[in-house]
Amino acid sequence: MKKAKEIELDFEIDKLTNSIENVISGDSFQTDISLLSKNELKLVSKKNNWVFNWKDEFKQPERDVYKLTIINNASIIQGLVSLEVKADHVYMHLVENAPFNKGKNKVYFGVAGNLVAFACKLAFQRGHEGNVSFISKTQLIEHYEKTLGAFHFGGRLMIIETNAALKLINKYF
Repeated sequence: MKKAKEIELDFEIDKLTNSIENVISGDSFQTDISLLSKNELKLVSKKNNWVFNWKDEFKQPERDVYKLTIINNASIIQGLVSLEVKADHVYMHLVENAPFNKGKNKVYFGVAGNLVAFACKLAFQRGHEGNVSFISKTQLIEHYEKTLGAFHFGGRLMIIETNAALKLINKYF
């Protein structure tokens, strides 16, 4: 069986917000996180300017793909995260902001932070004390240490432990 290639995550935590925040108005919007449906895969394709192949991610039986939406506006996906519940933690395979939430013309702050906080929340729900891990791009290790309270475990492995997880959860949920 072919081993899946580990993807280095390179999401940017632009701002830790209480939900997601409109860049221009500063208004906050409450969010909902739910499983991505098979029908929604066509919305998150490369032809719609998403970077990752979410269809492949969706096919992985050990992973769940979650979408972030604004409450009362569930048809517009703000971001996605692919999570795998392991024996003692939750592993983040991918995190991606919607194309309109990237770069200098983004619509909302806080999307990636919201998704990471959800991964921490899931890790508590599954009895893993909020522990989350992921592989970082080398140049973002320090960024994740500062913004998420993650620590560098060696190589490019990053871990968010209980105290940092609680801070993120309290911020977003």
